[in-house]
Amino acid sequence: MTNQPPITKTKPSLWPTIIKTGLLAGILDIAGALLNHLISGGRNPPGIFKFIASGIFGDNAFTNGKIMIAWGMLFHFIVAILVTAVYFFIYPKFKFLSKNIVASGLLYGVVVWLVMNLIVLPLSNTPALPFKIIRTMLSIIILMLAVGLPVSVLAFRYYSKR
Repeated sequence: MTNQPPITKTKPSLWPTIIKTGLLAGILDIAGALLNHLISGGRNPPGIFKFIASGIFGDNAFTNGKIMIAWGMLFHFIVAILVTAVYFFIYPKFKFLSKNIVASGLLYGVVVWLVMNLIVLPLSNTPALPFKIIRTMLSIIILMLAVGLPVSVLAFRYYSKR
C-alpha cells in the first residue's frame, strides 16, 4: 500500500467558470434567437450575426459576407461572457440573488434585455427595428431562459462550493 495524499477537490477558478458559463449562455441565447427567427418566417439566419456585427460596422456589416457573420458571432459571445461576468461579480455582494436562484435568474434575463435594448443598441450602429410586442416578449423570454437562468444556476453552484 502506498502513502498517497488524500484526493481533495479544488474550487474551479473564477474566470474559466465565467467563460464556460458565458459560452453556454451565448449558445443557448443564439439557439433561441435562431429558432425564433425561423419560426417567425425569417429566411436569413446568418443575418442575425450580421445585425450584431452592424453594432460596430454599421451598414457595411450587411454587405461584407462571411467575415461579418464571424464578427457577429465573436461580438455575441463577448457580450454573453461580459453579461455572465457582471452576474458572477454581483452575486456574492447581493445575498437575495442566492435566496431564489430561479427568480433572480429570470429577473436577470429581463435586466439584460433592458440594458441591451435601452442602452447598448441605441448607442451602437445597428439599424433601429420596429417595435413589435410579440417579438419583444419572445426576446425577453429567450434571455430569461437562455441567459439569466443558466447564469444564475451556475453562479449558485460556483459560490456554494466555496
